[in-house]
Amino acid sequence: MGQLLTFIQQQDGIVSRVSLEALKGAQELAALLNHSLAGIVFGPETIPDELAATRLDEVLLVPAPELAAYSPEHYVAAMDEILSAEAPDLLIAGHTYQARDWLPRLARRRERPLISDCVGYHHNGELFWVRHIFQGKISADVTTTPGLVIVSFQAGAFRSDDLGSGSPTVRTLDIDLSQVPSRVHPGERFQDTKGIVDLGRAERIVAVGRGIGEEENLALVRELADTLEAGLGSSRPVIDYGWLPHDHQVGSSGQTVSPKLYLSVGLSGAIQHQVGMKNSNCIVAINKDPNAPIFEIADYGIVADLLEIVPRLTTALKERQEG
Repeated sequence: MGQLLTFIQQQDGIVSRVSLEALKGAQELAALLNHSLAGIVFGPETIPDELAATRLDEVLLVPAPELAAYSPEHYVAAMDEILSAEAPDLLIAGHTYQARDWLPRLARRRERPLISDCVGYHHNGELFWVRHIFQGKISADVTTTPGLVIVSFQAGAFRSDDLGSGSPTVRTLDIDLSQVPSRVHPGERFQDTKGIVDLGRAERIVAVGRGIGEEENLALVRELADTLEAGLGSSRPVIDYGWLPHDHQVGSSGQTVSPKLYLSVGLSGAIQHQVGMKNSNCIVAINKDPNAPIFEIADYGIVADLLEIVPRLTTALKERQEG
């Protein structure tokens, strides 16, 4: 039986949602390939609550003090030692901001392929990894030579709300990282930096497109987002017009999100935008054009003038909250 490892990113004992989604993919792959599955957690001395009842054969804890905060050199050194000891066939992780930084370093150190930002896989006698290329216009199937493969899954590639349940055993690894040089010193965490929006953590997002007409109408959408306690996203034209900062952009040249609710307002839904949000659990679209591409992937669609429907929707939500 082969082995599959999955890296579980956590912060202060809270597991990243993208890591949980990748864990779901790892569970499916382990069952398909008849592999054992172990989760790796850097930092804490105890297993995070989200993993205590999750289907894993084992959780490997690495409580080295150098891993208490993110450090790419220490992450690479620790994982390199684990890979040498465990000799897995696959290492899977969520495609988080941190993973984008340290996984390529690990792949170079191990001289093994990294297939990043995957949206899925398929197995037809041979395992293929699915990636979007050319701004999501083409899906490419990628395969590799035998040996360790490092894979990161895009946010929303899998659903984390139906993780398999179990009772994993816990093994603590004593890894000495005291001699690893630290040349990179990360600054403030992304979501804590003033003025920066991390939509990847939002459970609800209200996204606005050029159909808003003019910047002054953004106040209507902001009020709706505030009422829903939602993050405010946008398509690229809204950013190009200078109406919102770039960190609000969703799509191929912005953030990739998978909230429980994605409410698009006046947004046509071009393919470049869809690749960043199409894996949302529930998509609701408001657009006066019945032929807008967003309706092709929406769970619920409202064909109406957003300047009329958004204030009414906000009022109805407020009345329900007050009642």
